[in-house]
Amino acid sequence: MLGSLVLIWGFICLLFFFIRIQRPKNFPPGPRPVPIFGNLFQVNISNPLKDFEKFAERYGNVYSVYFGGKPAVILTGFKAVKEALVTKSADFSGRPQNVLVSHVSEGKGIIFVDYGHFWKEQRRFALMSLRNFGLGKQSMEDRILGEIQHLVARMDKSVGGFMNPDTLFHEAASNIIFLVLFGIRYEYGDETLKQYVTSFVETTKIANGFWGMIYDTFPALRWLPLPYRKALKHSALVRKINANLVNKHKPTRVPKEPKNFVDCFLDEMDKAPNDGSSFSEKQLVSSVMDLHAAGTDTTSNTLRTALLYLITNPDIQEKCQREIDEALKGKAHASFEDRHDMPYTQAVIHESLRIAKTVPLSVPHCTTRDTELMGFSIPKDTLVFPNLASVLSEEGQWKFPHEFNPVNFLNDQGQFEKPEAFLPFSAGPRVCLGEGLARMELFLILVTLLRRFQFFWPEDAGEPDFTPVYGITVRPKPYRMGVRLRQPAREM
Repeated sequence: MLGSLVLIWGFICLLFFFIRIQRPKNFPPGPRPVPIFGNLFQVNISNPLKDFEKFAERYGNVYSVYFGGKPAVILTGFKAVKEALVTKSADFSGRPQNVLVSHVSEGKGIIFVDYGHFWKEQRRFALMSLRNFGLGKQSMEDRILGEIQHLVARMDKSVGGFMNPDTLFHEAASNIIFLVLFGIRYEYGDETLKQYVTSFVETTKIANGFWGMIYDTFPALRWLPLPYRKALKHSALVRKINANLVNKHKPTRVPKEPKNFVDCFLDEMDKAPNDGSSFSEKQLVSSVMDLHAAGTDTTSNTLRTALLYLITNPDIQEKCQREIDEALKGKAHASFEDRHDMPYTQAVIHESLRIAKTVPLSVPHCTTRDTELMGFSIPKDTLVFPNLASVLSEEGQWKFPHEFNPVNFLNDQGQFEKPEAFLPFSAGPRVCLGEGLARMELFLILVTLLRRFQFFWPEDAGEPDFTPVYGITVRPKPYRMGVRLRQPAREM
């Protein structure tokens, strides 16, 4: 037995000696990888941001780490991220293939599809359809305000007591995008909606965690019944729900008279040739999943972050409310155009997006060809992570980079001003599809809620914990908040 162990140990040592990971010529520097495992033992996979910060201090703003034998380049700070995603966007707009997120998407959709004609056609169509069905228009505003009425009615039940906002905001944001996609909404607490939200959250948690990294790094292990298989199971469930919704929707549709995104896509399928078209039913289901993800998670997590900081900074909440009362005097409800009369509230919303860092490492990018970045050579098909969290808290880019302070978005005259380093939705061709919708939702929801309610931290809740829960999307830890009706709300 002892002899066998010695032989096995000797074999492993020889393996490590002969299998050396060689960096390509002029490749970005980084911590020394070990054979087979790369730098996995040097990075906290459950939350690598602090380790990435230390690596940047040692190796510079463009450095490399190895996940197994596969290299990845990490971009830190505004200058590096802008050069890659904007200046050289065609070189850095690819998506990694043969990884968990690409298998979850089954090679369809928009977010995880590789750069090329298929992706360009589908993204262009999605953006055009969203604009046609109201993005930036009164019709979209009406959809959001309609859902806000349901949100307010639910919150009214908590007046004089306490509530946990976690699920409520996710369901509200889900309903808004369901209205855009299918023209339907669900009652809060509906089992289908709960199942959809839970499956989506679990999939993203696994895909961006330890088991997702194991799946991507060691393909030989993928057949084992390990937790990453749950991500594929959850994704299949969400896909089935959407496929059923599409089939249920078909009989209600009037061809060439689209009322929502699905109608528009089905019209496009009717026009498309049978062979070689990117418009198919599988693509429709995947696009619906992607648009739902883009239109839900950022909004719900930012709303929860905003309220966490507002209830722990009552002076900021009160200042917002005074500005809202003044700007909306005599109006039944807020309009997105009212944001121009609310510089401080705008600053609070943008500061919430900045501090939330909802998608800290963006969605993984991949180089589409051999290229250069800030003097380094980066081969085709190299995995690239733009560290958006580093940009959103970069010294020199923000007045108060490490604290929640709306002054980060106000000039000396108190007017709203957005710094160039404000990139919570990423930048370039791969910028988040749901950015426009998220901005409108955040403004209308927060303004409406702050006009009607006062939110406060419960006395028995102890000290607030601002440490976020890391994942593909970052969210605040669950918390309770107190709810009171405001006096101005009774007078309206």
